[in-house]
Amino acid sequence: MKIPVHSKDAPAAIGTYSQAVRAGDTVYISGQIGFDPATMQLAEGIEAQIHRVFRNLAAIAAAAGLGLDRAVRMTVFLTDLGHFARVNEIMAQYVGEPYPSRAAIGVASLPRGALVEIDCILYAG
Repeated sequence: MKIPVHSKDAPAAIGTYSQAVRAGDTVYISGQIGFDPATMQLAEGIEAQIHRVFRNLAAIAAAAGLGLDRAVRMTVFLTDLGHFARVNEIMAQYVGEPYPSRAAIGVASLPRGALVEIDCILYAG
């Protein structure tokens, strides 16, 4: 059985997807970009977008009754892989050891002109 997870503290889905879906002991959080949920405007600059992405992920995790400390997998999409070191620095403010497994992928573009998008899988067991 899959159960949708929703938080008003993260941007509403802008397509045919859920913010997250819980399936058993696993929560799959959809890719988050740097939208402020109050304004639905993209944060300005890479640092602000990275922080906003992690706050959005944390809000959705909280709606599932979990924290980002339960993350087992993240995928980072960047329009400029030169920002990867900054993602690492900021990620350490939101996720502690043991860190989740992760992939970083350089992409030509992201929705709404975002510079970064991150999705996440949480383990609740």
